[in-house]
Amino acid sequence: MAGRFAPRSAPRGAPRAVVPHQAATRAATAAADVLTREWTPPGPFDLRLVVGPLRRGPADPTYRMTGDGTAWRASRTPAGPGTLRLTARGGRIEAAAWGPGAPWLLDRLPTLLGATDDPDAFRPRHRLLALTRHRRPGLRLLRTGLVMESLIPSILEQKVTTDEAYRAWRLLVRKYGTPAPGPTDHAAFTALGLHVMPDARTWSLIPSWEWHRAGVDAKRSGTILRAVRMARRLEEAAGMELPEAMARLELIPGIGPWTSAETLQRSNGAADAVTVGDLHLPGIVGHALAGNRDADDEEMLALLAPYEGQRHRATRLILLSGHTPARRAPRMTRGDIARL
Repeated sequence: MAGRFAPRSAPRGAPRAVVPHQAATRAATAAADVLTREWTPPGPFDLRLVVGPLRRGPADPTYRMTGDGTAWRASRTPAGPGTLRLTARGGRIEAAAWGPGAPWLLDRLPTLLGATDDPDAFRPRHRLLALTRHRRPGLRLLRTGLVMESLIPSILEQKVTTDEAYRAWRLLVRKYGTPAPGPTDHAAFTALGLHVMPDARTWSLIPSWEWHRAGVDAKRSGTILRAVRMARRLEEAAGMELPEAMARLELIPGIGPWTSAETLQRSNGAADAVTVGDLHLPGIVGHALAGNRDADDEEMLALLAPYEGQRHRATRLILLSGHTPARRAPRMTRGDIARL
């Protein structure tokens, strides 16, 4: 039903009339109303693999994957807050959305789920990658079209443990975000505790002591504050080619190649956005492709050179292969500045 959505507030199983986009937009303004759409992927498709990069920790308040394989995502779209529910069934994706942002989310559903991605552009030069692609044919690179929702958690992840970053994201979104629109009369939805992240102005008004309580140091909070002041300009990067998009993001002091790549992999579906400056990735790539767990960024880029244009996809496949070196050093020490 591309371009047309069915609003539903009647009991499950009742007929659902299909209405034009404009009428659907009006219907979505009430949180209790739902819009629906179906999309059939053009090939093998693994919903968990595709949307998994949106998850920022097991208790991410903006994302949930339930036991039955249904994905829930709360977003702040240009049209307002929206909640998207995705279910894979019978070779198709069934989507439902709530809130003012529902039409925006459903309009872009195929793009979000990798319709503009071209997995066939990848030509494996290593047996490991060929085997992994064969075993994981449903991998597609998503494209949210939303920069800030990936940029802010990426900044929080700079030079700290993932546990620290996930905790900060969880605390700040729950305290300063807004409850996600959805079927609030359903206990199962309420139990998810979904929240939409704060808007740019709200991020800018978070007091310094609240950043501290969330375990976010002044360097990272300062970077976020500079970014949200330029939010509108940074969101424009979602429509740019990778070099221009990276340059736009990296104009903000505190945003470097690591952060811009992590952001654009999600917002732009950037198949060539390599995460350089990562503590573990060079060793993982070096071990998988050359048996060198001590590889640095320079060697990683050399090993990935045959995959230019598809280097992010290559690293995703390496990580999915499970062919990673055994840990031989303690994990990065977790800090907790909130205790200071």
